[in-house]
Amino acid sequence: MRLLLLSNSTNPGEGYLEYPKADIQTFLGTKSVKALFIPYAAVRFSYDEYEAKVETRFAEIGHHVESIHHFQDPVKAVEEAEAIVIGGGNTWRLVQQMHLNGLMDPIRKKVQAGTPYIGWSAGSNVACPTLRTTNDMPIVDPVGFDTLNLIPFQINPHFLDVHPQGFGGETREDRIVEFLEINPEIYVVGLRESTLFHLEGDQLQLVGKRTARIFKKGQESYELDSNSDFSFLFF
Repeated sequence: MRLLLLSNSTNPGEGYLEYPKADIQTFLGTKSVKALFIPYAAVRFSYDEYEAKVETRFAEIGHHVESIHHFQDPVKAVEEAEAIVIGGGNTWRLVQQMHLNGLMDPIRKKVQAGTPYIGWSAGSNVACPTLRTTNDMPIVDPVGFDTLNLIPFQINPHFLDVHPQGFGGETREDRIVEFLEINPEIYVVGLRESTLFHLEGDQLQLVGKRTARIFKKGQESYELDSNSDFSFLFF
């Protein structure tokens, strides 16, 4: 499989998809690709607006996207896609629409057969076995928690270490530890802003200057950087 899983789309003071655009360009290659874009995580703006925003950035690097909402048969659109791109937003809404449109199995089969997959935020969440390590509020019934299961571990995108002064609630790490109490068999990776996972076949690489935090039931959480071996996440 070929996966590019981003924590986030935008850093403060930067344009949309600015920091990963070179990685996206290299990942898709020198030949122009028209990727199938899945905008279902959008809530406060239209699919047309989302498509236009992503297309602007992709066109700068010689590639293009076309949103799945233009196709009468979304499953056929997946089956014929050169690449698949799933944007961020609300993961619950994204998963709901993927289930209602019958896309989980077709996308899984397509990507497992070698079609490049790019996701950010919610789009990275759905590459995991389930949506249960998203940060988003459950604004809709997702019609099932299972997602694409392209990777055997969970990602928590936008991972933060910060515990604001005066804040008495649970930290992000507290929430992940709660998840592990119920799901002790699985790893969770806290993927920080400006970082991404790049999977080529069986080689998983962390890209970016920040470390990722690794969580597993019965272990102290720890940090790994871009020079680390992440192969253990697949066993």
